[in-house]
Amino acid sequence: MKKTANFETVRKIAAELPGVEESTYWGSPALKSGGKMVAVIPTHKSAEPGSVAISVDFDRRAELLEAAPEIYYVKPHYENYPVVLVRLNRVDEESLRDLLKGALRFANASRAKGKRKSS
Repeated sequence: MKKTANFETVRKIAAELPGVEESTYWGSPALKSGGKMVAVIPTHKSAEPGSVAISVDFDRRAELLEAAPEIYYVKPHYENYPVVLVRLNRVDEESLRDLLKGALRFANASRAKGKRKSS
């Protein structure tokens, strides 16, 4: 029987990744790296219950939405943010792990870009 993922699953996988720490974002449980959001339980009412918002660049999000719209989605509120919404009851742990690793790379790259601007 397939085990259903939840935010605890996300938290467990993220704990294996370097530099990811538990935090909050807009008052919701979140995972961050160097202050940059990696994943968060979405708080906007348009997000489906049992979802997680994971940081991702817009090109990757488009790929995910096209490849598996039953797992990945975006609502109008989130369109301008570099995140993809993930239905945790439909994603497997390996895909979730890959997404979180990608989100960590994205967060670290965003942080590096911010540092370069100030020099």
